[in-house]
Amino acid sequence: MAGIIKASINLNAIDKSKIIEGKKGKYLPITITINDEPDQFGNQGPVTMDQTKEEREAKSPKQYLGNVKVVWTNGTFPDKIPYEGNGAPQQKAPAKVEEDLPF
Repeated sequence: MAGIIKASINLNAIDKSKIIEGKKGKYLPITITINDEPDQFGNQGPVTMDQTKEEREAKSPKQYLGNVKVVWTNGTFPDKIPYEGNGAPQQKAPAKVEEDLPF
């Protein structure tokens, strides 16, 4: 584990139309940003609702839901997981095994 992040979210700020009905429940796509420096209140980043491609291209304002603080870290930050176009993580190709047995 590279860290623990605590967050608080203002539930009244959630745009109900952004809630996605999934197979196992209802989901709200969010984005958590970690800044290099904390703000005046000690928060290290915002929690925002995800924007559609159209909202990003139109430069629509972000809907802020709350703030985050990093409360523990081992000094590393995980690398980005590469994603395919469908949102699923890319599967790594199995490592090529070279047989060195004499039979």
